Amino acid sequence: MAAAAHCGIDFGTSNTTVGLSNASSAELIPLEGEQRTLPSAMFFDFEEHGVQFGRSAIERYLTGHDGRFMRALKSILGTALIHEKTYIRQKAVPFAGILGFFFAHLKTQIETRLGHEVTQVVLGRPVRFVDKDDAADAEAQSALEAIARDQGFKHIAFQYEPIAAALDYEQQVISEELVLIVDIGGGTSDFSIVRVSPERRGKTRRDDDILANGGIHIGGTDFDRLLSLRCVMPHLGYGSLTADGKRNLPTLYYHELATWHRINQLYKKGVINELRQIRYEAERRDLVDRFIKVVEDHRGHTLAIGVEQAKIALTAAKSLTSVLSEKDEWARIKFTRKDFDRAIADQVERVVRTVGTLLDDAGVEATAINTIFLTGGSSMVPALRDAILALFPEARVAETDLLGSVGIGLALDARRKFG
Repeated sequence: MAAAAHCGIDFGTSNTTVGLSNASSAELIPLEGEQRTLPSAMFFDFEEHGVQFGRSAIERYLTGHDGRFMRALKSILGTALIHEKTYIRQKAVPFAGILGFFFAHLKTQIETRLGHEVTQVVLGRPVRFVDKDDAADAEAQSALEAIARDQGFKHIAFQYEPIAAALDYEQQVISEELVLIVDIGGGTSDFSIVRVSPERRGKTRRDDDILANGGIHIGGTDFDRLLSLRCVMPHLGYGSLTADGKRNLPTLYYHELATWHRINQLYKKGVINELRQIRYEAERRDLVDRFIKVVEDHRGHTLAIGVEQAKIALTAAKSLTSVLSEKDEWARIKFTRKDFDRAIADQVERVVRTVGTLLDDAGVEATAINTIFLTGGSSMVPALRDAILALFPEARVAETDLLGSVGIGLALDARRKFG
């Protein structure tokens, strides 16, 4: 890639990519060894006093190194957590600062690749960081911009992630098409209806070609949470009763254990005492004892990683038994496609309604859509994929690199904006 390359960053809830483009081509750069995707994970190693990223971070955590593991941090954008601090090595660190560590690592990778400083970047963003709250949505983008600026990116532009995917897809079309871009990522489901063609590729402005954008804050991490609540948390007391049989146990801590970016909240001072009070009131104290043990051992992310792996396996398998912990017999969990489909049914219906609204906003019928372009790892979830495609029985289905399309498109957009 030439030294004058333009940069796009797809900072994802689950995975991150960086694209570079010059006058003639665009590519994703390796971010971890030869891997062009970097899991959006960090591990603050208390033994070696360093920070690991991506697969290395996950490996350090799973092999029992002493430290603090974090993943799915993009999910805190648009929430109150972005203004809070968390403790790392007994030091209070703002969550925005933790995201800054990640962006500093990306910037180092880019500049090492190019051999010079990079100050211009196009950042991908979901159509909605926050559903139905424009002020919070704008604040989320502002927070992300400030994080990137603090790391030395001086000229920052944003592009909707599904539009970036459309720019990538357009590189392969041979005639005009009306395309529905379906980008189902780790944190959001985003959609755009875009007119593409070989002739339009060179246009600087594409406003007239974008018929509608839409999105909803539902993605792969939500599917992880719902699958965990259905198949794992009952083994820890979720849904069980108090000793008097009159009510269910409080659910807050179960939801936190099942939610990637909330797991570390369980390790705060005072939580164990509150869990012991719940145990005192529980009919099945043995189940709550399991929950307490998971929290005491800081194994929340171990469970989450196991659930995520089961979810991915269920895209092809109808059922599987997963060992979420070698230490505990209860942690041999059977997952089935049927349970998964039931767990996410309401979310799938919300996504389908969002697509219907998008068609209304664009003023087109479903039959007018020539192609459905699928991207994002969660677009492989069978129930979700089938429900969306059923709306467009006559459309052609296209897909390229499920995890890389947005990063390539952002790099192409950077060429348009900064070239």
